[in-house]
Amino acid sequence: MTELIYGRNPVAEAQRGRRAVRKVWTRDEVGDAELTRICGSGEHQGVVAEVDPYPYADADAMLEKPDALIVALDRIQDPQNLGAMARSAEAAGAAGLVIPSRRSASVTAAAAKASAGAVEHLPIARSNLADFLSRAKDAGAWVYGAEANAEAPYTQADLTGKLVLVLGSEGKGLRRLVAERCDGLISIPVRGRVASLNVSAATAALLFEAVRQRGRV
Repeated sequence: MTELIYGRNPVAEAQRGRRAVRKVWTRDEVGDAELTRICGSGEHQGVVAEVDPYPYADADAMLEKPDALIVALDRIQDPQNLGAMARSAEAAGAAGLVIPSRRSASVTAAAAKASAGAVEHLPIARSNLADFLSRAKDAGAWVYGAEANAEAPYTQADLTGKLVLVLGSEGKGLRRLVAERCDGLISIPVRGRVASLNVSAATAALLFEAVRQRGRV
């Protein structure tokens, strides 16, 4: 069984990534209309590829490094947000990203496109999220959940060492069981009239604060 991906960066990164690329179609060969028919999207940028299924990683393997920086997503439904968050995580040098096994966006062609191909390099695992957070704590990780109304600002949290950053769904935030597994809840203060950041923007802010604290910038 194979899958289709589309877009210049996703196809190029797949050719350098972990899964086999079986076939590539370009606009020079078949034209834009045929590419749209093949992949079902006009966002192909002139290239479509047939690839092996996405190789999901082992969530627990991400915990092996003593300073592992991991992003865990609680029921993110929008593949565009998933892709954008994967792009930020890969750019920040994160050990990986963990998504729930059910009721969550998965690594589809749309997510791959939004990630600019980052999903081909970033380990992404599927797991029961609450159970994974418990195992992460047993492995010595500190777990912070992002909540818009949390009293502690993210800049005052220690984001060094083995760390899992947990972000919730676009509309409802973290589920109660997931929030209860966190060691602490942190927020990103906003100054404008909009109440909160998009979840992918919040992910980038938290990741690069962690990078700053770790002395990588």
